[in-house]
Amino acid sequence: MFENYPDVVSVEDLMQMLQIGQVLAYKLVKRGEIKSRKVGREYKIPKINVISYLLNGTEVKS
Repeated sequence: MFENYPDVVSVEDLMQMLQIGQVLAYKLVKRGEIKSRKVGREYKIPKINVISYLLNGTEVKS
């Protein structure tokens, strides 16, 4: 699943992966529904957390 994406994706990648808009993508990240880290001004999202969100509705705990 999502083989063409790197292991850590951006919000823009998340939008493409889930075929959602920018507002919803940021809501999912800011609410913690898809776990991410803010690095500088950008969110970095582990691809495994996107997959987990799709499959289970939750993120992977590290």
